[in-house]
Amino acid sequence: MAGCSNCSTGTDNVGGCQNNGTCGTSDCNKMNSFDWLSHMGLPEMDKFDIVEIKFKGGRKDYFRNVDYLPLTTGDPVVVDVPNGHHIGYVSLQGELVRLQMQKRKIKDDDNILRIYRIANQKDLDKWQDAKNRELPTLYRGKQIIDEISLKMKLSDVEFQADGSKATFYYSAEDRVDFRELIKFLASEFKIRIEMRQISLRQEAGRLGGIGVCGRELCCSTWIHDFKSVTTSAARYQNLSLNPSKLSGQCGRLKCCLNYELDSYMSALKDIPNVEKPLLTEAGTAKLQKTDIFRKLMWFSYNDDNNWHAVDCIRVTEIMEMNERGETPSSLKQDKEIDSEEVYSNSNRDLELLDKKFSQTKKKKKRKPKNKQGANGEETVPASVQKQPNGGTPSGNPNRNRKPSQGRSQNRPKPFPSEQPQANTKPVGEVSGGNTETPKKKRRSNNRRRGNSGPPKTNGSNE
Repeated sequence: MAGCSNCSTGTDNVGGCQNNGTCGTSDCNKMNSFDWLSHMGLPEMDKFDIVEIKFKGGRKDYFRNVDYLPLTTGDPVVVDVPNGHHIGYVSLQGELVRLQMQKRKIKDDDNILRIYRIANQKDLDKWQDAKNRELPTLYRGKQIIDEISLKMKLSDVEFQADGSKATFYYSAEDRVDFRELIKFLASEFKIRIEMRQISLRQEAGRLGGIGVCGRELCCSTWIHDFKSVTTSAARYQNLSLNPSKLSGQCGRLKCCLNYELDSYMSALKDIPNVEKPLLTEAGTAKLQKTDIFRKLMWFSYNDDNNWHAVDCIRVTEIMEMNERGETPSSLKQDKEIDSEEVYSNSNRDLELLDKKFSQTKKKKKRKPKNKQGANGEETVPASVQKQPNGGTPSGNPNRNRKPSQGRSQNRPKPFPSEQPQANTKPVGEVSGGNTETPKKKRRSNNRRRGNSGPPKTNGSNE
């Protein structure tokens, strides 16, 4: 028996996963139903005695547990079938089986067959030998169908566990007379032959696969009754009628097109049916697109490329006006706006623009220049006056000053308080006993700025 890697069941064990809800062996997660009532402690006497059994390809059937065998989800059991016995896996039991039978409209009567026993190793070995014959039989059956030129597609073969019967699953567009085919198959394989026609959707469900949504196919996981899907479902949802996008792996329209159809149908009740273009003074407006859930409709004037979004309520009003013989000014307005009002509004905007650009930017305030006093001396602003510690309030006095023309940029500017006064004498003349030259002043400025190193001397003691 094939085991599941996620549970303790292996090839040497017969018991199931013992997980009471999800199958861990043979076709894991295919057409399964989670038993959400398994831990509710229902009375054993009232337990429903019919068990759901799963077979190859996700096919399920219901059998009665007359002997009250202790079954667990995933156990292989031998069941009674017409003209023999077969082996399947327990997929569901308890009260949920009663709900599933009601859903599938299966009556609880004497037509439900019984479960014989839990399959032992001998039964499983014999069933495995029968399953090994399925693939060669499928290939040979396709060759025979091609030889007799029947218009049918053979998709799968299922052997009964006792090896006495084989079921051939096929699909065809029209009715097929396969009486001659049964004779060839019976003489070829020496077994009883049963032909069962299935639809293309059922064929895709038996094969399985991954859909464009990235999940397993719905037909192979949970759908057991297939409803017809028409192209009108795609039209109501404003989908592109592209067969490659609307078709599933079965070649038919996707079953998921019916999932949201009811929501679209209820939303379409509030959207008007525009059968002809709307008449406006701006031109004839034709419907280009409809947003169903936002309730917006896009129109274009005279086949123009510019689309205008209009609310559904407004569209209904315009249709009623056209029926009365009235024509609105445009899709958004019923009457033309007064030209004087438009002119005043436009002038108001121009006036605002004029005020905006007429405002000049405020110029930055410049620092006041040194002014000469009454006695001819220059006055120093209070912001740059010399501090007791030899510095200035603003730090470096030369900051934010541009070098004057005719003076080297590398040469430092004298401090304002040390600038030559108006009554100073030329260099070399004695005034008040001080004979300091401009070069010595420059060195003293360097010393005040914190330059490292002793000042250079000309050989005289200062």
